[in-house]
Amino acid sequence: MSITWLAADSQSHFPPVEKATDHGLLAAGGDLSPARLLDAYQRGIFPWFNKNDPILWWCPDPRMVLFTDDVHISKSLNKILRKGQFTVTMDRAFEQVMKACSAPRQNQPTDPDNRTWIHNNMIEAYTDLHHQGYAHSIECWKDNELVGGLYGVSVGKAFFGESMFSFVPDSSKVALIALCQQLQRWDMPMIDCQIYSDHLSRMGGEEIPRAEFIKRLDKLCSVKVSPSQWQLDADLPYAL
Repeated sequence: MSITWLAADSQSHFPPVEKATDHGLLAAGGDLSPARLLDAYQRGIFPWFNKNDPILWWCPDPRMVLFTDDVHISKSLNKILRKGQFTVTMDRAFEQVMKACSAPRQNQPTDPDNRTWIHNNMIEAYTDLHHQGYAHSIECWKDNELVGGLYGVSVGKAFFGESMFSFVPDSSKVALIALCQQLQRWDMPMIDCQIYSDHLSRMGGEEIPRAEFIKRLDKLCSVKVSPSQWQLDADLPYAL
C-alpha cells in the first residue's frame, strides 16, 4: 500500500483514515504548524516520528481510549492518594513536562540525539499549541518538585493524550486520575490514548474499533469550546 506524501502547505490534505496501513501509518511529510496539528487531531490522526526522519502521521485500528468515568484506582493507589503526598496542577510547567517526557527511559540509550520521538521540533510545535490554549500539561509535585505528569491536546470536548512521565512511583497515575476527574466535571468523557499499553489497560483504558472512535470524535470535536489555559478545580483533593 502506498503512503500519501503531504506538501508543507495548507492545500495538502490528509487522506481518509481508512487508507492507513495495518500498522496505522497514514501519511508522511507536511509540517507541524498549529493548523496542521489541529486538523489532524480532529480527524483522529497524530504525528509520531524520530528525529531526522520525515514527519509520519498515524491512525491505528483499534484505538486505545480511556473513558474518564472508568479510570481504575487500585487499592494500593487509593492508599497513596489518601496520604496526600502529591499535589497536582494544570498548565503550570508545560515545556518542563514535555522535556521530562522526552528523557530516556530505563534501558534506553542516553545519547541526546537518540532520546525519544519527543525532540525539539515536537516540543516547539506543541508549545505553540499550548500558548494558543490547545495543548495542556498536568503536573504532579512532591515537596515542590515536579515528579510526574502528562501532556496532550484538547479540541472541543475531546482530549488527546500524548505522553506521560514518572520520576517517583505512581506520580503519573495520580496526574492521570486528577485529569480524569477534572475532565468529567467539564463533560469531557474520553481521552485518546492512541495505542495499547499494559499500563493504560490497568488504569481502565480499552481498545475500540477505529470507526467507533472516529464517530465519537466527530461529536466531541464539533462542540465549540474556546481555547484557554486550564486550572484544576480547587476542591479536588489533589489541587495545589
